[in-house]
Amino acid sequence: MGHFTVPAWPRPAPNALRNLQAVLESGRWSLPGPWQGHASAEARFAAHFADFLGAPHCVPTTNGSSALVVAMEALDVGVGDEVIVPGLTWVANASTVLAVNATPVMVDIDPSTLCASPTAIEAAVTERTRAIVVVHLFSSVVDLDAVLAIGERHGIPVIEDCSHAHGASWRGRRVGTWGTVGTFSMQEKKLLTSGEGGAVVCRDPDLADRMFQLRSDGRRLAARPVEGESELVADCSVAGTNYCMSELCAAVLDAQLEALPEQNLRRAENAATVDKLLQELPGLAPVRALPSVTERTYYQYAVRIDREAFGGVTAETVSRALAAETGLPFQTPYPPMYRHPLHRPRTKRRFLLVGRDPSRLDGPAGGLPETERAHREVLTLHHSVLLAPAGAFETLPAAIEKLQQQAGSLRAVESAR
Repeated sequence: MGHFTVPAWPRPAPNALRNLQAVLESGRWSLPGPWQGHASAEARFAAHFADFLGAPHCVPTTNGSSALVVAMEALDVGVGDEVIVPGLTWVANASTVLAVNATPVMVDIDPSTLCASPTAIEAAVTERTRAIVVVHLFSSVVDLDAVLAIGERHGIPVIEDCSHAHGASWRGRRVGTWGTVGTFSMQEKKLLTSGEGGAVVCRDPDLADRMFQLRSDGRRLAARPVEGESELVADCSVAGTNYCMSELCAAVLDAQLEALPEQNLRRAENAATVDKLLQELPGLAPVRALPSVTERTYYQYAVRIDREAFGGVTAETVSRALAAETGLPFQTPYPPMYRHPLHRPRTKRRFLLVGRDPSRLDGPAGGLPETERAHREVLTLHHSVLLAPAGAFETLPAAIEKLQQQAGSLRAVESAR
């Protein structure tokens, strides 16, 4: 197979430069800047993103991590509390819990979706559980019916982390609008991006007001803004932090949002093509979405391998060999959270507070078997690959068959590492 040319990402949407130029010449580059007699770029993006999701309220933030912090602070998560998080996800899902002085409780995944297992979530609930954070991972959506039922049964709010799922839908409604709060990241690799950025969405107007203040140093929008003066006023009911999105990021996101539906459609079409190409091969099984997922998005295309078909080696060895053979940037999933090199809670004294058992910061004592297995058996491809022209993947099966035939060489490579 000839080497694959991966489409560039990020790529500017057609109106991105126009939007940026308007902000650059506006005299207002940040939300606290002087009001110019019209809605800020941030307010316009918030309205458009809320409309896209079908969410009554959207509050932009600096990034996805600050969105999670704002969501948890708004729900009054703090010292002595526990927050349930998946064991397979980016490290911020644990570090943000620690940042609000609560304890992340890592749970195992459902092997069919790679998302948090509802059974594991239920088993992890204690009298200290203050929130459940679920992540719609890679190209899947967690079993929202089961998770929301757990939350309702125990009176625990559910936070949907949709950083991988801009535009995905469950039973005809966008993810992020099912839980108490939905959070999004717009970091450079995401489906919707301005380099950095984030957002929180919800249905409760009082919760939205609280989240707005929490990310605006406690300030609210003035009822009657004065041109040339800041639109934010110190009319606060809660102490906040400055997590405001810049006007430049908001301008880019507003343009990128216009391009998102067509890009998501293109990714889904190419993912279906890859599914068909792989279905006849032994030893590979694309990760499927649950039947209730009515619109699927692909932050990463994920496929599980039968290691025996590749000589018993791990997904890491297969991913490196496939990347060398094809030019496709195959990777393995995140390592389990408790083994992630960036999960280092003991390096910050502020995470070791009275009322918290320090040993619990390191994750479950017995590990998480399905999370560990996914790291050994799953291959992923970044969504930019799925923006390639039709027909770009036709020779992928031959490359995979070649590796399977060279299983002995794969074993030797793995043994040498």
